[in-house]
Amino acid sequence: MSGHERTVLWVAVLASFVAFLDGSIVNVALPAIAGELGGGITTQQWVLDGYLLTLGSLIMVAGSLSDIFGRVRILRIGLILFGIASLLCAAAPTGAVLIAARLLQGAAAALLVPSSLALITSTFQEGPRARAIGNWTGWTGTAFVAGPLLGGLLVDTVSWRLVFAINVLPITLTMLLLARLHDPAGDGARRPIDIPGALLAAFGLAGTVFALIFQHERGWGDPMVYLPFIAGLACLAAFIRREARIPHPMMPLYLFRERNFGIGNLSTAAFYAGITLGTFIIPVFLQEAAGFTAFAAGMATIPLTLMSLALSAFFGTLSGKYGPRLFMSAGPVIGGIGFLLMLAAEDPLDYWRQILPGVVVFGLGLAVTVAPLTAAILGAIDPAQSGIGSAINNAVSRVAGLLAIAAVGLIAGPVLDYTAFHRVVLVAAWLMIGSGIVSALGISNARPAGAPPVPPEATAACHDRVVPDGPLPGLHHT
Repeated sequence: MSGHERTVLWVAVLASFVAFLDGSIVNVALPAIAGELGGGITTQQWVLDGYLLTLGSLIMVAGSLSDIFGRVRILRIGLILFGIASLLCAAAPTGAVLIAARLLQGAAAALLVPSSLALITSTFQEGPRARAIGNWTGWTGTAFVAGPLLGGLLVDTVSWRLVFAINVLPITLTMLLLARLHDPAGDGARRPIDIPGALLAAFGLAGTVFALIFQHERGWGDPMVYLPFIAGLACLAAFIRREARIPHPMMPLYLFRERNFGIGNLSTAAFYAGITLGTFIIPVFLQEAAGFTAFAAGMATIPLTLMSLALSAFFGTLSGKYGPRLFMSAGPVIGGIGFLLMLAAEDPLDYWRQILPGVVVFGLGLAVTVAPLTAAILGAIDPAQSGIGSAINNAVSRVAGLLAIAAVGLIAGPVLDYTAFHRVVLVAAWLMIGSGIVSALGISNARPAGAPPVPPEATAACHDRVVPDGPLPGLHHT
């Protein structure tokens, strides 16, 4: 790896780490935030959901901007905005100001992930790129180990405000490294920005995401839920119609004609729906049904991240050498088997015998799958469109996760007990196994005709697809 490539990798890792750390570190601070600023559960919910709302709504727009204006420029803007928003969060005098700052943070995070990973795509050649993707996946995954532990330490010893202010440190380091990089000179023919398409996509995703977040609390019969949902779907339908007709679309629909891109995103939807269900239900079940403390429940899932950190680069390298199909087929099935092992959970719970083996097998499946999955999807398209390709893949995984969380109450039932836990992990298992079957039937190791060998980014596993910890909405816990 050359010095330039090493700088690019660390910029990509640190820029994404900032967004992922913020997603995992804030959860442990929510009680302290509500205790000081007031607002109870509503404030806590919006501190989490405000970030996810703007992140999910703007990520495709940000991917398009990355392709048009350059990865380095968009990364720099995203980092500056994220730093400003973090300081606003740290200094927030009221809950309303904190929520507004979190909305800005989510918008800034949307600029970071597609640009940072597309930067890897446009820099690394095929063989080294696969390993770089694996390194990116593994190192950014450390945010999910460091976040809860560091957040708990800061809240207990100093103040919840440092949970936000600490973002300034990795942002400053990333900006110093980013100063060494420059976007390549353009060809002088910049594509026009599809402003109407961007607005339709943003409002469409915002409306549907808002409805999915709040339907479990208010129900689908509430106009505050179904009206945004209908409006969001209408905007998304108008967006698809527009993108199929205009000469310079923000989201080129022909990308989905590439076999690995279209099939890969279908596999992504099932894979990340399963991941979201699993990573959400395990810590909640351990606390609410098995009596674990919050710290102990958080420690119980750390093997997932440790295995990702240790093995992602290895499997990324193997995928670059042998092709993605085997890993995208076997990895989700291995992860699904991990969930099936958790069906052994019974009262009284023996974590070491009934949960840990499943967590370890699930973590192995995750490490096998993540880097090959995204590399295959984005390797099917032109590197000049890797920003929007990355954003589409992120959006698919995020929407899949939101749908999964929206369905948790329906799957688990009114009481979160051992039987409910069994139902949820069984559904998660079948979703992941289904992802493996889709990949086995549809993914090709062959390069698309005329496509350059460029697999881009790696949308993280337990990463940006971060699922907020907390009690399951709409359930009574035993």
